[in-house]
Amino acid sequence: MKCEMRNMKQNSPPTAVNGQQYIKKQLWAMDYRRWTTSRLWAICGLMLALTGCDDYLDENPDNRVDLDNLEKAAQLLTNAYSESSYYFTEWMGDQVSYTQGTRKRQNELRIYAWEEVNAEPTDQDTPEFYWSATYNSIAHANEVLSVLDQLPGEEAQRQAVRGEALLTRAYGHFMLVNLFAKHYDPQSANTDLGIPYVTAPETEFIQTYRRATVQEVYDQVERDMLEGLELVNGSFYRNSGKYHFTRPAALAFASRFYLYKYDFESCVFYSSELLGADPGFYVKDLADLLEQRINTDDYIRLRTSPNEPANLLLIRQQTLMYNNVGFYPNTNDYQDLFSNNPFGSNDDLRRDPAFQIGGISVDGGLLAAKFEALFQRTSLTSGVGFPYIIFMAFRGEEVLLNRAESYAILNRIDEAIADLQVLTRRRYIGAPEISMEIVREFYGSPSGVSDRDLLLDYIIERERPKEFVHEGLRWFDIKRYGFSVTHNYPDGSTATLTEDDNRKALQIPEAAQEIGELRPNPR
Repeated sequence: MKCEMRNMKQNSPPTAVNGQQYIKKQLWAMDYRRWTTSRLWAICGLMLALTGCDDYLDENPDNRVDLDNLEKAAQLLTNAYSESSYYFTEWMGDQVSYTQGTRKRQNELRIYAWEEVNAEPTDQDTPEFYWSATYNSIAHANEVLSVLDQLPGEEAQRQAVRGEALLTRAYGHFMLVNLFAKHYDPQSANTDLGIPYVTAPETEFIQTYRRATVQEVYDQVERDMLEGLELVNGSFYRNSGKYHFTRPAALAFASRFYLYKYDFESCVFYSSELLGADPGFYVKDLADLLEQRINTDDYIRLRTSPNEPANLLLIRQQTLMYNNVGFYPNTNDYQDLFSNNPFGSNDDLRRDPAFQIGGISVDGGLLAAKFEALFQRTSLTSGVGFPYIIFMAFRGEEVLLNRAESYAILNRIDEAIADLQVLTRRRYIGAPEISMEIVREFYGSPSGVSDRDLLLDYIIERERPKEFVHEGLRWFDIKRYGFSVTHNYPDGSTATLTEDDNRKALQIPEAAQEIGELRPNPR
């Protein structure tokens, strides 16, 4: 059994072999010169996100509005949601293969090998892009917060804008610290390097920052999040509420925050405040959506619709997910993922429909039909632009599984089973019943293993991987539970990321190290 309580060490992972050599040969075959222009892009991205520049300080961050009333402040906050996706974490995790027929540039190859990328801050699906875009979004929130009290307008709206700004600032920093630092550990969080927590607009041309500890970042996130939760008011959003933080979205944020902080009682509290007496309201009925669909594209739009109660926060994010780039589950791994359950079915509601990526073969990839492939042109007459999706940043199914996991850890087995039954009813054809007896039988009725540990393994290793495939959340489960990851290469070699590997904390971008004078993560 793979998933146990965090203080229980796993068995030693298999010895890593020479898979890295295959990647290095591929990289040397590419043109890997670092042009001066690339360096300038990195510096410019850092200045926009962290240090500012003269033009940036003279103008408002989105270059469109003067912040002279609350409506314009609220408008500016639409830029406080990071346009960058953390989909690249899928390539580092244990749900992808070295799929054939997909494009693999140096960025993707390095990410798959857990190596430092050194990409430009505009390269989609890279840690550098996520860092730059997210700090840029935080800068928008700080710009609003710095002038909010001086703006004319209704006090209720002022507080609602403040709440949204605090929540976006907290969410940006929360995601950054969970990517670019070790996962929160109560025993070491006071000394583990976190990320800079930026709370004010930059006023210097070149400004240095201190990496706060993980504990300091979590403490500030919690303050901003809880204050924002009390202030946020979706009544001012004019029918676009799902694209902003609302109270339900803030509760989902609190659910994830406290789960990652190992404060399971608080996770249960905030999850329950959202889910209420009818948790099924926040779980998509996939069978019903499939019945309503006209075609696959229509099904995806129904699944990501702001009218779907389970969708709590939608964000437009740039990603190459649907552009035949990188790594995907191969056909066998994809089928195995959805066939492994206690009910004797293939979990067809989550498995299908799916897109073939990289050609039709067992070594090609499969991508579940979760998101619509969209494209924004940089001008009306140009074919140049960027691909993006509408990402479900928070949804009710995550909150339900967060609570089930917390119940299991707290040894509240019946309540955990009740939450799993809500999900089971909406995910498996025939709405089978789940019980502790069925779970124990599924694992071969092992003796000496507690119900708590069996149920926890079922949640972490069976339900969460299927429910959140292609959504990036698996990487955070790998960090939370100290799982090892092994990647395969076409030459038959493998490479392993061990349970305590320092590379699980992504490296601080090079420009941030050199210009912002931030200490790098140890390697």
